[in-house]
Amino acid sequence: MFSFNIANKDSSSLARRATLETPHGKLETPAFMPVGTRGSVKGILPNQLADTGAQMILANTYHLYLRPGVETVETLGGLHRFMGWDGPILTDSGGYQVFSLSGLNHISDDEVEFASHIDGAKIRLSPQIAIDVQNRLGADIIMAFDECVELPCSKERMRLAVDRTLRWAEQSLEAHQRSDQWLFGITQGGTDPELRQYCTEELIKLDFPGYAIGGLSVGEGHELMIETTRFNAAILPEDKPRYLMGVGTPRDLAAAIEAGIDMFDCVMPTRNGRNGFAFTSEGTLRLRNSKYTTDRSPIDPNCSCYTCRNFSKGTLRHFILVNEMAGPILVSLHNLHFYQWFMQQARQAIEENRYGSWAKQWQNHDMERIQSQKDKDMESPTCETIHNDLN
Repeated sequence: MFSFNIANKDSSSLARRATLETPHGKLETPAFMPVGTRGSVKGILPNQLADTGAQMILANTYHLYLRPGVETVETLGGLHRFMGWDGPILTDSGGYQVFSLSGLNHISDDEVEFASHIDGAKIRLSPQIAIDVQNRLGADIIMAFDECVELPCSKERMRLAVDRTLRWAEQSLEAHQRSDQWLFGITQGGTDPELRQYCTEELIKLDFPGYAIGGLSVGEGHELMIETTRFNAAILPEDKPRYLMGVGTPRDLAAAIEAGIDMFDCVMPTRNGRNGFAFTSEGTLRLRNSKYTTDRSPIDPNCSCYTCRNFSKGTLRHFILVNEMAGPILVSLHNLHFYQWFMQQARQAIEENRYGSWAKQWQNHDMERIQSQKDKDMESPTCETIHNDLN
């Protein structure tokens, strides 16, 4: 039911082009997964999502566990039926949300106890519970329970989190019951090369079918994040998929693909879209800017998405300013289409053995935007500032 086959490697970088087969279809990599936290990508219908070119989507175990509950999802036909999505789905373990969104009451080597962000009720989560919930939800790829800590962090605290992550990885494997789901391990260790290597080597011994790099894009900055990604990707198995969690901007993606990463997710396309920020082939636009009031041009003249075919910047600005829900939806649709276009271009560049030169055009993509903005409130939210957002 599963396979991972590398078709092309770029000679000027570590970028690779592969196909990941799942029970619900193929994932052509490098790939970007839109985030559907509560079972839906916010404001976007499944058919619209498919039209953007999305192949696989991510749902959040923590949020679905709390509401509506795994029993309800099962009663309604399982996660694919619940989401109205017949393609591949990945669920995260809920570990990040436990440590970032919730009032963490108690943590031990066996479980965490936290206060629900909904009503403050005390909730328990452990590797066994996280895997049982994901087994029952029925996603194609599920994630081991891990401990993610905020950066900066002392080495002693990070070592404790790494040891706990490794212990929980073993327990996650032992609890996993379904052969029609792939369980990925998650490396931790912050930006410390010694802890990253130790965690990765120990996880490899457990022989997961795929590996994620976790604990990044949480405050360390672009350069250190990419440096750590390059280091960690290089010591992961060559023949298994590599997933960088919670990243990121076009600049982040281009650099991480160059380091050999296959899979990504991030809330940026939809979060930024809801706030009037649009990603384009020519840079990032803040549509609230008054200069777009009577602008009749599309967000991106090179884009073929529904939004760019039918709406002008001026119209979208109006929708956003008057809180018309069409505005955030249309900009989100464009952003999702842009991210899939970006990945398609990356795959083509790898196939044609020119990824290194293609990636260079994105190296300063975000920096140029930031430097051109005069006011702090003109800046688009980054992955670091929106990591806790739902989607």
